[in-house]
Formats: sequence, structure tokens, C-alpha cells
Amino acid sequence: MENAVLGQVALVTGASRGVGAAAALALADAGYAVACAARSTRDNPRRTPGTLDDIVETIRARGGTAIAVPVDLSDREQVGAMVEQTVAELGRLDVLVNNAGVTFVGDIDIPLRRHDLVMAIDLDAPLIAIRHAVPHLRAAGEGRILNVSSLAALKPVPGLMSYGIAKVGLERMTVDLARQLAADNIAANCFRIDSPVASEGTLANLPDVDHSGFAPSSEAAEGILWMLDQPTDYSGQLESMTHLAHREGIMPTAASRPLTPIEMFTGVHDDQPNVFVDG
Repeated sequence: MENAVLGQVALVTGASRGVGAAAALALADAGYAVACAARSTRDNPRRTPGTLDDIVETIRARGGTAIAVPVDLSDREQVGAMVEQTVAELGRLDVLVNNAGVTFVGDIDIPLRRHDLVMAIDLDAPLIAIRHAVPHLRAAGEGRILNVSSLAALKPVPGLMSYGIAKVGLERMTVDLARQLAADNIAANCFRIDSPVASEGTLANLPDVDHSGFAPSSEAAEGILWMLDQPTDYSGQLESMTHLAHREGIMPTAASRPLTPIEMFTGVHDDQPNVFVDG
């Protein structure tokens, strides 16, 4: 992969921590120049650890090329500007990784302003980013779009209804885009995280859960890079993290866990264990 991507540019959202930061580091190690996009900076930190400045400095210390692109993904104008800044500073765009996501606890009674924010960041922002990215991917001769989803797209997780709605919409959008962009040699795929990952957000939100069997964020990044390394006719794929790990012999922690269902759950499942955590 390294020789093939020298001079190519990747844009990763949610790159200040967790899977996004790990993906940005892995892409940089593979030879990409990386635009790291997120809200959290040293001048404007969030409660969860990690900033764009930290990731960019780490990439540069390893000899890679990276820029920080602070962005509020709930603002459509900023999402478009994020893509254009990447191309203006790094010269082109070859890969877009829509990783950023937020969630709030709540089901049918979730405050609508929180529901709207989940939809804006988790579903609308990827669409706007892709709309801006496609002309640049076409100009590069080929391109790859990778959307990051969750088991919540398929399984109703109590308290995460809005998040699940956004993620299943993201998966549907991925397949539609693959068909629309195939003639342009642009692949669109989705990586569904259905094996527990010990990201900073997970550790903060589930402090009482045993994380010893969780995969590190770098392992999810390994799966993302595997997908980005495929030919562009590999497109329209909704890859389960656990199934991909078992099939390809990668991501060893995920490969050690039981296979997760890959069809949408139906019926009433309140009495079922949370397979996202318990396997």
C-alpha cells in the first residue's frame, strides 16, 4: 500500500481521538498526507481527552504530513469548507473517511434539539462532505469514501434510538452512492463497528464496564485501512468488523469474538443481552 499512496491525501473526521485518530495515524504511516478534522483543539478542548493538535504533532513526529482542520460538523457551511481547506492546503483529495459521530441518551422522548444534532453530525455531515469531495475525487482519477457505522444500525440499543436511525441511514446512503459513483471509479463502503472498541469515548461513557476484552482503536483502524486498500470496484460493501476480522485474519481481538448478526433485528428484544458489549 505504501508505494501506491505516496502523494495522496486523506481527510478523516472525528480525528482528535478514538477510531478517527487511529485511522489518521494509520493512513499517515501508510504514506498519505492527512487532514485531521474535529472540534477539539488545545484552544477549544472537549471533556473527552484528545485534540487535533496532539494527532497532527504525532503524525509529523513520525515523519508524516498532516494538517488540523477544526470544524463543527453540525454546520453545513463548515463541512463544505473542511473539504475545500483540505484540497487548498494539501493539493488534492483521494480518500474521505466519515468517522465522526455523536449520540445522546434517549428514545422517543429524546429532546428534539439533541435528535437534530445527532442527525446533523452523524448523517447529514457525511452527505455534505461527500458532495463537496466528489469533484475532487473525480479530478484525482479515482477515489475512496469510507463511512463508519455501528451495530446500533441493526440492533435497537436502549437509549440510542436517534443514533441507530442515523447509522442505518448512513449505511443505506453508502450503497446508493456506490451505484452512483461507480462510473467515476470512486468506491463507497461502510465499516460497521460491531465489536467493542476501547476508544476514549467508550471508556468515558462506560466506566463501570470491564474493558479488558475490548479492541484498541488501532485495531478498528486496521480494518478501515484494509477496506481502503481494495480496488475501486470493491464498492457498496457494508463490512462487519467481526466478520471482516474472521474472514481476512486481521483485527485479532475482533476475530476472537463471536460473529455478530449482520441483518437488522426485528421483533421485541428488550430481554436480549446487548450483543455489542457481551458478544
